[in-house]
Amino acid sequence: MMLVDVHCHLTDGAMRATLADVIKNAKESGVAVIVTSGLGYEDCLKALEISDYRMIFPSFGIMPYELEGYESVLNLIEKNAKRIVAIGEVGLDFHISVRSNKELQRKVFKEFIDLSLSLDLPLIVHSRSAGKHALEMLVECGAKDAIMHAFDGSASHSLIGIERGYFFSIPPSVVRSVQKQKLVKKIPLDNILLESDSPALSPVPGEVNLPSNVRISAEAVSRIKCIPLEKVEEVTTENAMRVLRIRA
Repeated sequence: MMLVDVHCHLTDGAMRATLADVIKNAKESGVAVIVTSGLGYEDCLKALEISDYRMIFPSFGIMPYELEGYESVLNLIEKNAKRIVAIGEVGLDFHISVRSNKELQRKVFKEFIDLSLSLDLPLIVHSRSAGKHALEMLVECGAKDAIMHAFDGSASHSLIGIERGYFFSIPPSVVRSVQKQKLVKKIPLDNILLESDSPALSPVPGEVNLPSNVRISAEAVSRIKCIPLEKVEEVTTENAMRVLRIRA
């Protein structure tokens, strides 16, 4: 059975130098599809460059706390709408160090939501310390296909997204995060995807994370929900291929 990593950063310096080995290890772990997300104009171009549309697919986005030049990313998305599988990561980040940007973040997030609707592309949503706010904005703006990446909000707030059919992608750090474990318990399998967020969110603090570790995410979901691993692999892969409109 194949696995899908719906969100990582293969263009990151920690990955780029050993990319061939990273891909080889992912294949050996059963990962058949990887979505690599560009962050900012130049990084989006790099994501496009390394995408082969067989195993590696690109998404374009920008970090909510580094929005300078975000208009160029919007333009790049419009020009390459048929070459990307999603818009993201984009969203809100209300972490204590960036609170001053809240209104600008909301304005820009709405622009990306509106663009996703006009282009009929799914969104990969960053919502650090802003899970409830991001979900409410998605609902208010009528977003259709949304993937809540590494959601750090409460399990009860996830209901806002579940009711709209949004997805929540689970990273390997679930093995050491009580919050993520509660989230997995709450969310139906039909709303769950797998992600690595490589090189971040490793199952072991301080280690470089790899796309191959989405198998650890799958095993954790299986264990927490008391569902056979094969079922987790099957459903999460079907979910991912459907929302990202990728054919095996």
